[in-house]
Amino acid sequence: MKDRKRLNIELGRIRPEQYRDVAASGLVLVLDNIRSAHNVGAAFRTADAFHADKIWLCGICDTPPSALIHKSALGAEESVPWAHCADTLDALRPLREEGYTLVGVEQTCSAVSLEAFVPEPGKRYAFVFGNEVDGVAQEVVDACDFCVEIPQFGTKHSLNVSVSIGVVLWHAVCAILNR
Repeated sequence: MKDRKRLNIELGRIRPEQYRDVAASGLVLVLDNIRSAHNVGAAFRTADAFHADKIWLCGICDTPPSALIHKSALGAEESVPWAHCADTLDALRPLREEGYTLVGVEQTCSAVSLEAFVPEPGKRYAFVFGNEVDGVAQEVVDACDFCVEIPQFGTKHSLNVSVSIGVVLWHAVCAILNR
């Protein structure tokens, strides 16, 4: 017999109302002026898949309820807690006070290559992702504890922010699960 796709009922997923009752992952997303509501929606969907604790939508980011966010989030905007902050730095301050390590996802002179980044047991991380054109604002990079960079081998110098979110969260979750 050939392999078959599993039915949704066979996947054993939690219901949206149970999401907040699952133990915290210690992972938070901070979106620094993401201009595309579709990218914001994809961030919600990816955050739900990897059980991020919260998303901070900063600056020009669209916020729920939004038909454009819903189109790519497919309801994850209802399960993943979120907050909006007009200024990204204002979102980072309480995260630092709560003990999060602030990690910019950006190509900087001192960035750690993602494969070399190993989350420490018991630490909480807030990953900051930047605008589709300008990336993470320099003043936000300056406020981070360090930056990680996703290695790339082609001719382009960046990935779509929604893809970057998936790559970084997958890496962080794998490191946490493999402890």
